[in-house]
Amino acid sequence: MAEVAELFRALAAWRLRDVGDVWVNTVWDLDFTEAEPLDCRIAEEIAGEGLNAFTWLYQALLLFTGADRQSRENVWTLFAENNLSHNALVAVLHHFVEVGQRKKANAQERIYALHAAGLYFLLLEIPGSIANQLFHQVMFDKCLHTLTKCWPQQPDLMRKRKKMHAQSSKTNARRNRKKGKLCRDGNMEGMLEEEEEEEEEDCENVYFSTDDLLQVRNSIFLLLKNFLRLLPKFSLKEKPQCVQNCLQTFVEMANFEPVVHEFKFSAAMNINEAKYVPELAYQGLRLLCSPLHGTEDKILRCVFQRILNVILMLENGVGSRHAVLAITSPVISARNLAIKFISSIVDELKEVVFPVLRILLQHICTKVPDKADYRTYAAQALVNLLIKLPCPEFADFIAWLYKYSCNTKIAYRVFALDVALALLDVPERNLDSSLSLEHQKFLKHKFLVQVMVFGRCSDKAPVVRSKALSSLALCLEMKAAAALESIQDLLQSSSDCTVLEANTNTESLIVSAEAGSNHPLKTLPTFKTIELTDGSDTAVLDGKEVMAVLRLRAGDEKTNVRKSALQVFMNILKHKVIPCTAEDLSTLQDRCRDPAVSVRKQALQSLTDLLVSQCNNVLVQKAWLNGVVPVVMDAESSVQEKALDCLDQLLLQHIKYYKCGSKDGKQALAWDLLTLLTSESQELNRYLNKAFHVWSSQNKFTSTFISNVMSHVETEHAVPAWMLLAKVAGSSPKLDYSKVIEAWDNVRRQQDISIDTTAHILCVIGHVAKHIPKSTCERLIDNIKCWLKGSWCPLEVISPAVETLQKLCRAYADVLEETQKLLNQVCGDLVSTCESYISNIVLKENGAEQLQEDALVRHLFTLGEAAQLCPAKVEKRVFLLIQSILASVNEDQLSSTPDGEEIPASQPLSQFRGSAMPPVVRAHAFITLGKLCLQHEDLAKKCIAALARELEVSHDVAVCNNVVIVMCDLCIRYTSMVDRYIPNISLCLKDPNPFIRKQTLILLTNLLQEEFVKWKDCLFFRFVSVLVDPNPDIARFGEFCLVHLLLKRNPGMFSQHFIECIFHFNSYEKHEKYNRFPQSVRAKNLFSLKGKDNKDKRMRIYRFLLDHFTDEQRFSITTKISHSILACFVDKVLPLDLEASELLSDTFAVLSCKEIKLSTMRSKPDEDIQPDEDEMAMANAVMQVAQKKLISQVQKKNFVENIIPIITSLKYLMEQKRIPALRDLMSYLREMMQDYRNEIKDFFAVDKQLAAELEYDMKKYEEQLAREKESDQEQVSAAQAEQPPSLERAVPSGGCNNNPRSPVSVKQSLPTGSNPSSVPSEFTAPSADVQRPPLLGRRAASLSTFAILNSARKAMEARSKQHSKSVGGSLSAVSLPSSIAGSKQVSLESLNRQSTGASASVLGRAISTPEQTINELTFGAGVSYISLTQTPGSAAEEKEAKDKPRDIICLTSPEKAPSLPQVWKVQSPARKKSSQHAPLRRSQRRTPLRPDN
Repeated sequence: MAEVAELFRALAAWRLRDVGDVWVNTVWDLDFTEAEPLDCRIAEEIAGEGLNAFTWLYQALLLFTGADRQSRENVWTLFAENNLSHNALVAVLHHFVEVGQRKKANAQERIYALHAAGLYFLLLEIPGSIANQLFHQVMFDKCLHTLTKCWPQQPDLMRKRKKMHAQSSKTNARRNRKKGKLCRDGNMEGMLEEEEEEEEEDCENVYFSTDDLLQVRNSIFLLLKNFLRLLPKFSLKEKPQCVQNCLQTFVEMANFEPVVHEFKFSAAMNINEAKYVPELAYQGLRLLCSPLHGTEDKILRCVFQRILNVILMLENGVGSRHAVLAITSPVISARNLAIKFISSIVDELKEVVFPVLRILLQHICTKVPDKADYRTYAAQALVNLLIKLPCPEFADFIAWLYKYSCNTKIAYRVFALDVALALLDVPERNLDSSLSLEHQKFLKHKFLVQVMVFGRCSDKAPVVRSKALSSLALCLEMKAAAALESIQDLLQSSSDCTVLEANTNTESLIVSAEAGSNHPLKTLPTFKTIELTDGSDTAVLDGKEVMAVLRLRAGDEKTNVRKSALQVFMNILKHKVIPCTAEDLSTLQDRCRDPAVSVRKQALQSLTDLLVSQCNNVLVQKAWLNGVVPVVMDAESSVQEKALDCLDQLLLQHIKYYKCGSKDGKQALAWDLLTLLTSESQELNRYLNKAFHVWSSQNKFTSTFISNVMSHVETEHAVPAWMLLAKVAGSSPKLDYSKVIEAWDNVRRQQDISIDTTAHILCVIGHVAKHIPKSTCERLIDNIKCWLKGSWCPLEVISPAVETLQKLCRAYADVLEETQKLLNQVCGDLVSTCESYISNIVLKENGAEQLQEDALVRHLFTLGEAAQLCPAKVEKRVFLLIQSILASVNEDQLSSTPDGEEIPASQPLSQFRGSAMPPVVRAHAFITLGKLCLQHEDLAKKCIAALARELEVSHDVAVCNNVVIVMCDLCIRYTSMVDRYIPNISLCLKDPNPFIRKQTLILLTNLLQEEFVKWKDCLFFRFVSVLVDPNPDIARFGEFCLVHLLLKRNPGMFSQHFIECIFHFNSYEKHEKYNRFPQSVRAKNLFSLKGKDNKDKRMRIYRFLLDHFTDEQRFSITTKISHSILACFVDKVLPLDLEASELLSDTFAVLSCKEIKLSTMRSKPDEDIQPDEDEMAMANAVMQVAQKKLISQVQKKNFVENIIPIITSLKYLMEQKRIPALRDLMSYLREMMQDYRNEIKDFFAVDKQLAAELEYDMKKYEEQLAREKESDQEQVSAAQAEQPPSLERAVPSGGCNNNPRSPVSVKQSLPTGSNPSSVPSEFTAPSADVQRPPLLGRRAASLSTFAILNSARKAMEARSKQHSKSVGGSLSAVSLPSSIAGSKQVSLESLNRQSTGASASVLGRAISTPEQTINELTFGAGVSYISLTQTPGSAAEEKEAKDKPRDIICLTSPEKAPSLPQVWKVQSPARKKSSQHAPLRRSQRRTPLRPDN
């Protein structure tokens, strides 16, 4: 009885008898909503006891919940016997719960609410609570929600999160709202937001101390334990809403606080030993999964659905969209706990949970946020859970995942790659023999690598291609042996063993994901299985094709794809999956000059990493040098810095002091690279000069570095060491010059030292000259001067030797005047020596016999070098000697004069007639003459014309090359003097030798860049003609010069010259403004691109120029072309003749090409954008479409107002004069009608007749194209099949056919590529090979004639194909009417031909014609198609008809007005809109299109 007394003492503090029955009944009747609060006096008295009132009652009631409760009193009986209402107690508890859940509740009120809720749960735990109707769902839910609502939130954080949520919910509402419907969810959310904002305003002044928060937390912990004690005893099976609320609350409490110490999930966990709120929350979720509260499958689905957002790190809430949470430590901790909990559930329940786990994994795939970090975490979570599945379920899910990876949504395909990559980190499963062979492949890493990863490398979406390639690169970096083996198998396999179940068509870039576009993912709001349809194809690739795919990706149009492809290449070669080949290395090397900065940087890094891993591979070393070294000249400074870092890392940092027998691999690599730079890769040295210049400004060349290099000059590294010293000595501290002078002395004594080493030693001497004593300096000057005079000085060393002399003289003399005197003395001596030697050869009669070519060349070169340092010591005699060498040419060469060129009579070289000199001597003499001219302007004036003349007459490559170089150098010094000879230089762009063409291109580009030369006269046209150079390397280099060097300086140069290009390349000279500059006949012939044979070349130039126009230039060029070219013919400024036909043909081809369209009109909105995924990208796409629409309207208006009138007028004139280019005009119109059909109709609204005629002509033109295509196909098929005996013959009509050959024979005689005409002559381009009848006195056939003939032909073809194969049924076999005026006969080739076994023919014929001919027709009242089997006649005819059916065609004369026009309907839809009673007639302005009766 003690517990009863204790209970009554505890209840006394609650003043239940003072609580009014009316209030209690009202609270219960209103279902605990909107009830009046408890009397404040009673509430204060209860609260006055503090927590004691709650704890005493709790302890008293707890005794009635024990296991031995049968021996105790019934608490509900005690309530009734003592006149205490348990409903009143519940109502009072509700009051405290309600007060504590308010936003402005203080800490004490919140604690009371939590304890009150605990008391209510304790009452429910006591047996008999259900019978006494103590359970109420609203009260239960309110007590449950105290766990979350009583914990105070930070106002600032809450406000920010609510604003973000409000914005996202509004955006989501806009997305989900359909036209004409209101979004109820959005309205509800808006109302909730307003209420929350009001509550926020009320609670702004409520603050909580740390002690307050700790007390509230402990109360929440206590309440949660109480509730967990209730769950095993109180079934919620019939209360699904309560189950859902419990789930929601537990999931929220799982994120309540961070868990410092890990804990284990266990079904037998003692809740009294728990330390953390999340620990209790997950135990609550586990308890809910028991059969007591419902079917396991159903509750597991609900539990996993709630935990899904925790795993994906999304906000919990109502609706299909959830905002992402910032990735913080608490969020990641909560995610990890959720994954562990699910793993423990799977371990415990096994088979029961597998289907639900599969659904969870599917929903992770479909609801993961499309952000990189979230995808990575989600993939890891998915794999951690997926490994819990046994092999059959695992393989089944991988099969589903593969279908998922082929879905149309880009985000799905990207996430599938993340999952595949995460799966590769897990050990490969052993094969399960119980699985089918089809499912066993899903257990292998090989499938993941070769199909799921590599199969996406050719995906349609660039983001997927890039992700797949980067994933493939990571596979190679993995330590897992299975992944690396899978890639090796992929790359080293032959075509009969690698089957990829993914579309990797590298041509179309259409992947298997698109094949399933008709079966999109069925994402359902409920937690159900997601079904996918397999729409993939299979492809078989061998290792070579795989590498071809990767090379293609390295040249992809998207930057990120190229960058990822380089990583794959580098890893494949780095790990030696396949041996390095020149082709693969060139892919990496070429990307060092990629347009994108990030790709260039990646290529530099990839090549460097590859070289570090394979430092002994010579191929890799060369590829690294060729790829990295030139990039030091990159236009982007950050790329330059990257290249310099790579060079510094491998070339400079590892050079150590020489130690014999050292095995330092990195130092060996540095010397290997430097050795290559002195041998096979010498051309890269000019790029290194820039690198060393930058490094010198950074003071990288310390005295230690110099001494380290000096230690190698007498070792096997001597050559590269001297090369390195030559580059660094000028910017380094003082070095030990004694070793340098000693090395020079060795050079003088020994003859076997390499030329390059000698030059480098001389260069080092020049750099250290300022540190050398004067006595030593003087000795060196004498030594070098004598060495130059002697016969042992190599030609290549003369220039550095003279330069070193100059530096030594400067170091020896203190002032500038003394330096020049010393130079005059030293170099003057050299000039005198050379002059003396050359005189003995040139001026003496037997000089030619003593000619030693090498010695003469060496003296000529020394003379040129020395003369530049002492111009005062060069006498006129020297000039004459050099001129005499150059004038010694053959007589026939002198007599040949280029066409149209007049060389001035006073030529300085023409007065000399020396002995003939070898070309090598003359080539060096020109270089020497150029050097002399740089110092003597008078000499330059006399020689420049002779130099230009030499370009015309010389055929030697070395001579031409040197003359071009000299003239371009003189152009810099004497610009106005040489400018008039630029056309002579540009002629070398068509030199037979490719070297001369490229050299000229380089030199002219330099002059144009520095603006020493302007785009005058023919220079531009000759320059762009390089684009069609027969050598593709020169053509590509010309493109580079034009676009990357010259166009940047003059952005308008392409558009300024474009119109004249059309005139120039067609050699059209009748225009008063264009193509009027003077040219020789030889120049015209060299650069001529006239004629049909060169049309492809002309179009290549036009397209290239248009492709580099800005949109503004493209917009204006169409109008300019119309006014500057087409209008000239309409206004009869230019004659419309056959010469103009090619010009017009080019013009219409230009107007029709895609390059002239604006880039905004050509480009499509990005197909990668998914509306659900990227708002900014979607907004950009919408803006792009709107911009395109606006520009399109402006362009269409311009076309209709400015171009259509000119085109229609020109069409009329071309039809009159039968200009062949009419075909191109119609082709252009056809192209434009597709884009501007509606606008053209509006334009022609005032002239419906003209509109109808134009539409009719277009229709007939399209029919002609279709017939020609069909005819070509028939010819091909006929040529392939066995040809029967020819039965065709041509019979002249009345003897008036001027063409003696049949139309078929004419067609066969046409040149390849020409299309024979099968329509009226208005659309026919006459061929020079076809003999045409005279135009005069000939009646033009109307279009209606050919429409009728065509209809008859088609009818006969249809009939004849039922009996046998047609041999010649095309309209191209129809001879155009060519009878004299007044004749009613039409010459017509056989409309139908059949061959039988007896070689007899049955001809379709008119009724009145003989059976064996069809050439003469009579016309009846109408046209009929009559089979002879249905024609009444004699029995013999009927019998013959049965044996051999024949056809008869009746034709109405096309020259008569049709008696029944409604039968023929030869009219366009536009005519129907006009009056039905008006006669059908052609416009008077279109006489060529109507019959000439």
